Amino acid sequence: MQWEIKWFEFVKASIPAGITFRRNQAGETPEEVFSKTHEDLMKEGRDWLIKTSESCSVVAALIAGVAFATSAAIPGGTLDTSGKPIFETQPAFQVFSISSLLALCFSVTALVMFLAIITSRFQEKDFDTNLPVKLLLGFSSLFVSIAAMLVCFCTGHFFMIGDKLKYAAYPVYALACFPVSIFAAAQFPLYIDLLRTTFKNPFEHLSRYKV
Repeated sequence: MQWEIKWFEFVKASIPAGITFRRNQAGETPEEVFSKTHEDLMKEGRDWLIKTSESCSVVAALIAGVAFATSAAIPGGTLDTSGKPIFETQPAFQVFSISSLLALCFSVTALVMFLAIITSRFQEKDFDTNLPVKLLLGFSSLFVSIAAMLVCFCTGHFFMIGDKLKYAAYPVYALACFPVSIFAAAQFPLYIDLLRTTFKNPFEHLSRYKV
């Protein structure tokens, strides 16, 4: 639907301005004809966006719940005298703290973006920029939150293993990130198409009408 809108805008800008105000034999303007002929496509796009947003919002909500519980947990506990974390000076603890905060913030952001899509009015003009931008922000935040959650898990688990087992755990951590990498690679073409179409008309390279 977004590509159809971009094509309509390109054609409208490529012809003399007076033609765009003319009506056909049925008394319909070009905008009315476009809306009438793209009702089914707009419905399919709406259904796909709602289904995708509902699925992703469930994942974002789960990550937000886990990240909130993780942000309140302190690996190794705290000192009785000062209440500061025992592993405060270790780099792994700093990574754990930052990654848990990132997972919480970006998962909540993704959840808000997907809920904004679900509650959208789904008007024709929304498919041009509004909905694609929300979808891009939702996908980006979801991917960052998943990556941050994995980093948080790996660094938190790092405190539980001994020095002799830490090198053996590295391949396991890499395998844990492998399914997420496959999912991100599968969604990468859609992500690129959304970026190209949202912020630039894909038909700009074509020649326009010249008076």
